[in-house]
Amino acid sequence: MKQWQKMLWYLAVAYLVLLLGPIAGLDIPRIMGEIFRTPESLIQQLLVGIINGAIIAIIALGYTLVYGIIELINFAHGDLYMLGAFTSLTVVGAFGVESGASWQDSILPIFVSLLLATIVCAGLNILTERYAYRPLRNAPRLAPLISAIGVSFIFQNTGLFWGGLRSFIPIMGNNAASPKSFPDLLPRIDILKAIGIQSNIAFTTKDLIVLVVAVVLMVGLHLFVQYTRPGKAMRAVAQNRDAARIMGINVNQIITLTFLLGGALAGAAGLLVGLYNNTVVFTMGFTAGLRAFTAAVLGGIGNIIGAMLGGVLIGVLSALSDQYLSSRWTNAWVFAVLVVILVFRPGGLLGENVQEKV
Repeated sequence: MKQWQKMLWYLAVAYLVLLLGPIAGLDIPRIMGEIFRTPESLIQQLLVGIINGAIIAIIALGYTLVYGIIELINFAHGDLYMLGAFTSLTVVGAFGVESGASWQDSILPIFVSLLLATIVCAGLNILTERYAYRPLRNAPRLAPLISAIGVSFIFQNTGLFWGGLRSFIPIMGNNAASPKSFPDLLPRIDILKAIGIQSNIAFTTKDLIVLVVAVVLMVGLHLFVQYTRPGKAMRAVAQNRDAARIMGINVNQIITLTFLLGGALAGAAGLLVGLYNNTVVFTMGFTAGLRAFTAAVLGGIGNIIGAMLGGVLIGVLSALSDQYLSSRWTNAWVFAVLVVILVFRPGGLLGENVQEKV
């Protein structure tokens, strides 16, 4: 893009922001006044945004892994994460633990929930790849995309059916479509007050546990892809599938491994969201999936670090919009930022702008 074209884009964006911004809550003098009056609110929203963004990033990794290997946008991934949350809720209900249970009584149900949620979601993702995507791997790109949307509807209706199994799973409640209450099992000790800092900023052990687990999962995936033999094989297949096959790499096996990892991360994210927000519903996969896909595109689809960065940015932008702009306009502001970034960085923040040869 030439310099004068960039300047025109800058002017057009500035004009639209000044024209439409106040309608969507962008009152700069008011916002600056609130920040100077209560800076602790800004810090609080940044913390909330980082924690929610870390969870979004885990889901976004599933999108970026699959796209990086086979260039498929797996629209079923968000609803797979929802099934991970339902699996976790079912396991917790089977243990009979309730909100306020001691940490000693909660640790085993949480661990078993994490284990089973990752296994169930990884298994479903592998089956989806084997029977819904692999037969269409050499078909026109629209075919696997439609297949992914179909699998998404299957998963979503599975969640709706699952939520109506009160006779077998009492914790699901009376209404299949209503939100389910996830027991509050994580301790809520205010860390700042515990170390003697008196502040209105709330940062509890619950926030810390969710954030640490999310970061460990992201760092673990990055190290796996960068430094293990299967990880190097994944990068080889992503770079050139045919060349990797010639070098003796089992491409189908690597693609299956990729779906396994993405599904396991979705299951873990489902548990984390249940523990953090204490609510799960069969429609939660759509919104989370949309934001996670946005995060993957924002960071650079196919780029693992980019997906992490994009997730945190989406989380922070959403939290700040809810606090200082208007929660009704949060999605609009998030996508407006995405559009502006893609105008100047079509490949995303950390992605490469690659032109396809005709």
